[in-house]
Amino acid sequence: MAAVGRLSQKLLKSAVLTQTRQLSAAAAAHGEQAAKTWKILSFVVALPGVAVCMLNMYLRAQQHSHEQPEFVPYSHLRIRSKRFPWGDGTKSLFHNPHVNALPDGYEHHDE
Repeated sequence: MAAVGRLSQKLLKSAVLTQTRQLSAAAAAHGEQAAKTWKILSFVVALPGVAVCMLNMYLRAQQHSHEQPEFVPYSHLRIRSKRFPWGDGTKSLFHNPHVNALPDGYEHHDE
């Protein structure tokens, strides 16, 4: 009786082991196929999509006028309660004279 029990356990163990190997092989094949699919999608869809978006923004930038907007001295904008600790104290750390106005207007510069 004990021999039958050991034999059935060995058969069950070998069946489970065979099934596990088959499942892991199928999962590995599925993983490889999924990786190949995403790689193809990246090169065929994502990269051309990024290139089209970059081209669109470049063409829009070429059409855009680069004139300064009219300065309007709103009282709630460009408030300076104390001086900045660098430079002359009126310009922020990332000040761009072409875009950012000072409290009293744009800087005059020759281009």
